[in-house]
Amino acid sequence: MGSQWQNFLQNLGEWHGSFASLDASGTLLDCTPSILSLTQGNDERLVHFSLRRFGNGPDAPPTREISQEYRSLGKQVVFFASGSFCKGSLQVAPGTAFGAEFGFVAGDRRHRLVQLHSPEGAFESLVLIREFRAGSGATERPPLEADHLLGSWSGEAATINADWPEPDLSPCRIAIQRDGNESLAIHTQIGAALETSGTGAQRLLLLPDSAYCLAPILLSHRQAFTVEAGWLPYPGRLERLIRRYDASGAWISATWISATAG
Repeated sequence: MGSQWQNFLQNLGEWHGSFASLDASGTLLDCTPSILSLTQGNDERLVHFSLRRFGNGPDAPPTREISQEYRSLGKQVVFFASGSFCKGSLQVAPGTAFGAEFGFVAGDRRHRLVQLHSPEGAFESLVLIREFRAGSGATERPPLEADHLLGSWSGEAATINADWPEPDLSPCRIAIQRDGNESLAIHTQIGAALETSGTGAQRLLLLPDSAYCLAPILLSHRQAFTVEAGWLPYPGRLERLIRRYDASGAWISATWISATAG
């Protein structure tokens, strides 16, 4: 079981992809090509990060460029054994925008999703980031359909609490079924704990690249809630990242689930 830093290093490489902006209904607004690079420095505790975005096309000069160095990781982000991660606000505050990012890593692919809520708490927009290791020939997965999720899944859940960075590992079982014509109910058992999501005051969006977003339609710093993203990196394999907040608006834990169908 690697440390947070070792898990972070699973993301090293040059990743070619795109940043797509979507509205709260999942409608595509715009998309720009990108090249992201994470390279190790002269010592293990140094990683160079650069991101170039090409609003005028991949053959034109970048329209936006960011670079920085990492020697440590902030509390707002947690990494799991595969390199998958999630990060976001540590505390929901009234009148302040809320955001959470989910990043999945599988082989020569990275799939990332950013959920954004307005200062009033309304689910507002998404940024979908699909990335491919340079030179790998990796391809995008097909758009997700409800039938790809339906049925039983089993695997393992790793949960990291806000006050303890070591993951708690538990067996996990998932049952996904239709709940009306246009929604799904996701029943999850982690250890002895049972929860149902995908219904009620949550919006489930099926996305390109075999992914989904699950977000509260309206969140509050006075009510517990979760935000979630899911991805099928291969047929029959489901990964989920769940970020939990308590009734005071404080971040309390993050869970990564890796499960197979059946």
